[in-house]
Amino acid sequence: MDPRIREHAAVVVDHSIDLSEGDDVVIDAHPVAEDFVVALHELAADRGANPLVIQERLGERYQRAFLRNREEFETPGHLEALYDAMDAYIAVRGNANVTETSDVDPETTAAFQQAQQPLLEERLSKTWCLTQYPAAANAQLAQMSTEGYEDFVWDAVNKDWDAVREHQAQMVEILDPADEVRIVSGDTTDVTMSVAGNETLNDYGEKNLPGGEVFTAPVPDSVEGEVLFDKPLYHQGREVTGVRLVFADGEVVEHSADKNEALLTEVLNTDDGARRLGELGIGMNRDIDRFTYNMLFDEKMGDTVHMAVGRAYDETVGEDVEHNDSAVHVDMIVDMSEDSFIEVDGEVVQRDGTFRFEDGFEG
Repeated sequence: MDPRIREHAAVVVDHSIDLSEGDDVVIDAHPVAEDFVVALHELAADRGANPLVIQERLGERYQRAFLRNREEFETPGHLEALYDAMDAYIAVRGNANVTETSDVDPETTAAFQQAQQPLLEERLSKTWCLTQYPAAANAQLAQMSTEGYEDFVWDAVNKDWDAVREHQAQMVEILDPADEVRIVSGDTTDVTMSVAGNETLNDYGEKNLPGGEVFTAPVPDSVEGEVLFDKPLYHQGREVTGVRLVFADGEVVEHSADKNEALLTEVLNTDDGARRLGELGIGMNRDIDRFTYNMLFDEKMGDTVHMAVGRAYDETVGEDVEHNDSAVHVDMIVDMSEDSFIEVDGEVVQRDGTFRFEDGFEG
């Protein structure tokens, strides 16, 4: 076994979820990640925890078979009971075929996701971590060799997360007390939103591994303006490019895409909350230096921002602020490396990817 696999497992167990004696932990992983699951079991045994492996949300062929042969869905009570009983949840991305569900009707997927919403809420209420195993199919999607992708993943995951936390805390200090944020990129993106009363979180590899962003929730009805997401979106096994959203009173009132616009439309039509923003995130991990069609990594890239239509994370929504609820949470990325700036309460805090607390910043 590559020693970096055990190092990766140790980061998950000790840093991300702090697995303890007696904890019941569910590991959701595809068989391609078997070595990593073995390493997690070794550590679970050492910590006195109780692991259980499932393939519920990260399956491929059998999930496709189920979705293509059913139109109406209900929340599975036995899975809800499992998630209610567990103490921790580890989701391990890693695919045999990243496009396995590409021929499932988007309306069917949306109906399935709505039925799965209670399961999602239960998972998110527990200690959890989502991470990536560098499987060959994911390397192929990233247009990298398998060895090169392994280096990329483990370089992004096995690092000093305390140092990351300290660096990103400087942006949290700016954004957390803010009222209004403006994002401008070229002549294609100019959007403002209120974040007043909401919490800014520092993602340094606890819930998502790798970490490398700070994020908050916009006030749902406050978003105004236009955004061109110039990085592709990879969703339900399909690529959506050139996504353009226009917001008025917080809601998407116009949308388009250069490729697979119908899929974007289905996402926005999932429910009322899917037409509003649930997240604003600022990527700060410059060790993630290339786009890989994997949002777990891509949204953390330095010199980017991402916005998610749909569900807002509970931890980011203030006590007296409206919570945007939805069965979907779909992130999309804007490149902020050139001809761009982030403005917080009228003050530029990032220009062309450089933050005001970094060398080379020009106000």
